[in-house]
This record gives sequence, C-alpha cells and structure tokens, in this order.
Amino acid sequence: MTTLTTAGIKISVVTNFRQDLSEINEMRFFFNYHISMLNENNFPVQLISREWYIFDSLGEPRIVTGLGVIGEQPILKLNESYDYASGCDLTSEIGLMKGIYTFKNLSTNEEFEVFVPTFQLEYSGKLN
Repeated sequence: MTTLTTAGIKISVVTNFRQDLSEINEMRFFFNYHISMLNENNFPVQLISREWYIFDSLGEPRIVTGLGVIGEQPILKLNESYDYASGCDLTSEIGLMKGIYTFKNLSTNEEFEVFVPTFQLEYSGKLN
C-alpha cells in the first residue's frame, strides 16, 4: 500500500495485476487500483476532478482528466472516507501512475489540490 496526505486528505492506493484481463503474448497488461481517501480536516470537502499521469515503459505517457472518479463527486465530512476501484492498461510489464485530485472546501467554496502518491504497475512475471 502506498499512502500520502496532502492538505488534510489521506490517499491510500493498492494495486494488482489482472492476469484474466491481460494478453501477455500480445503485450497488453491490465492492472486494477483501489483508492481510499480520508478527510482529516474539520470541514466537509467534495472531490471535484482528477488528473492522472500514466507512464508505460514501452509506450507514450498519457494524461487522463475528468470530473470526479468513476462518475461520482463524493462529499466527505470529518473522518469520512470514500473508496473506489478502477483500472489501467499498459503495453509493457512495468509502469506507474500518479495524480492530482481537486477538492472543494464546502465551508469556504475554495478549491485545493491533493496529490495521489506515485504507485507502481508491475507484472510479477517480469520481476522474477
């Protein structure tokens, strides 16, 4: 698990390789990631948007942006958490992702950025 706290929002990430969704002989590797976000601030926040940087060791880097995550813009009060899972495909066995969430302080309507820690996407067969 990889964890980082920025501006009172704790982000934790766990990844796993999906053999069942990958085509190793065709150089298509699929990974799932599970993200948990915890609001440690004494004010409510709302997740507004995301920006992902995806590095593929054999492919072009990608930037993915959009509103919310998995179609949702959750609101978190003090000590509330929100979890979700998503996925990423690569053309190589090794890559990484990192990102930025934009949150809104619902008490002041000010937006602020929260960093998603860099997490590795690695096919374990390559590491042996």
